[in-house]
Amino acid sequence: MRLLDLFITSSIPVAKILMITGIGFYLAMDRVNILNQDARKQLNNIVFYVFSPSLVASSLAATITYESMVKMWFMPINVLLTFIIGSFLGWVVIKITKPPPHLRGIIVGCCAAGNLGNMPLIIIPAICNEKGSPFGDSESCQKFGLGYVALSMAIGAIYIWTYVYNLMRMLAHPAGEIAVNSTSSTMPLIAPKVEVGEQVGTWSKVKQRVCSAAEKINLRTIFAPSTIAALIALAVGLNPILRKLLVGNTAPLRVIEDSVSLLGDGTIPVLTLVVGGNLLKGLRGSGMHKSVIVGVVVVRYVLLPISGVLIVQGAHHFGLVTSEPLYKFILLLQYVVPPAMNLGTITQLFGSGESECSVILFWSYALASVSLTVWPTFFMWLVA
Repeated sequence: MRLLDLFITSSIPVAKILMITGIGFYLAMDRVNILNQDARKQLNNIVFYVFSPSLVASSLAATITYESMVKMWFMPINVLLTFIIGSFLGWVVIKITKPPPHLRGIIVGCCAAGNLGNMPLIIIPAICNEKGSPFGDSESCQKFGLGYVALSMAIGAIYIWTYVYNLMRMLAHPAGEIAVNSTSSTMPLIAPKVEVGEQVGTWSKVKQRVCSAAEKINLRTIFAPSTIAALIALAVGLNPILRKLLVGNTAPLRVIEDSVSLLGDGTIPVLTLVVGGNLLKGLRGSGMHKSVIVGVVVVRYVLLPISGVLIVQGAHHFGLVTSEPLYKFILLLQYVVPPAMNLGTITQLFGSGESECSVILFWSYALASVSLTVWPTFFMWLVA
C-alpha cells in the first residue's frame, strides 16, 4: 500500500469530522442561531441518554461471544492501559503548562480517552480493500477487523463513562456540586469534606485515603446510561438463547437490534455538530494557551504511540497476544487515534469548559491525518 494511498485513507475520516464540525459551527452562528446554547444542551442530553447507549449496546451485542472473549481477552487490558498511560501523561502536561483549574479535567480527558469508534471503523475497511494489504483477503479482513473495532469501541465507551467521566469531574470540580443535565435537579459530584480526627499508624492513614476516595465516587455517575447498556449487551451476547432471539439476520426479534443500531448511528454526527457549535465560542476567545494544545498533541501522537509499540510487542513476546497481524495492528492503532468525541458531551454535561474542549478537539483532529499516516505505515511494517 503506497504512502499516498495511506495518507488519503487516513484523511477521509478526519475530513468527514472536520466537515460536520464546520456545519455545526455555521448553525451556531448568531445570524443562523439554530444550534444555540439551549439546543446544544438538549442534543447533548439525547446523546447521553439515547444515542451513545444505543451505539455501545448494538456494537457490543453483535460482537461479544465466549469465543471472542477468549481470543481477544488482552484487548480490554490494552484499552485500559491507553487510558491509564494517557491520564499520567495528561497530569505531566498539567504540571508543565499550569492551566486554570477548570481545564485540568479536560486536559487529562483528552490525553486519556481516544476515538476508538468512527476513526478505526473507516480506516480498517479502507486498508483492507487496498492491494498489497498485509492482512489477507479483503472479505476476511473486513469481517474480523470490524469485529475487533466494534469490541474496542464498546470497551472504550465503558471506560470513558466510568473512569474518564469521574476523573474529569474530580479534577475540574474539586468541591461543590454541578448540574448534570439541563433539568433543575443537581447531583453532588463529590461529597462534602468530612473532618477526620488525627490518625495514628500507617494502616489508619491508608484506610482514611480509601474512604476519602470512596466518598468522591458517585455510583450514579459510574452507572451512566452507556455503562448500563454495555452490561445489557454483555448479557445478550453471552447468553446463547437471548443471542439467537435478538442478534443476527435470522433472529425472530431482530427488529429490536436493528432499531437500537439505527439509533446508535446518530451518535457521531450529533456529537460532532455539538462540538462544532461549541467551537464558535472557543474561537471567539477561550483563553486556551497554545502550550496546552501542543502538550495534548504530543501526548496523543508521539508519546502514546511509542508506549503502544512497547506494550503490544512486549505482550506478544511473552505470549499474551497472538501473532495475527490484523489483531496486533488494531491493538497498536488504539494508541494513535485522536481524543474521543464523547469528551464534548462530558464537558457539556458539566456546564464548564465546552469551548476549550472544542478548541483542543479541533486542533487534534486537524493534525490527525499526519499521525494516522505515519504510525499505521510503521505498524503495518511491524506486524507484517
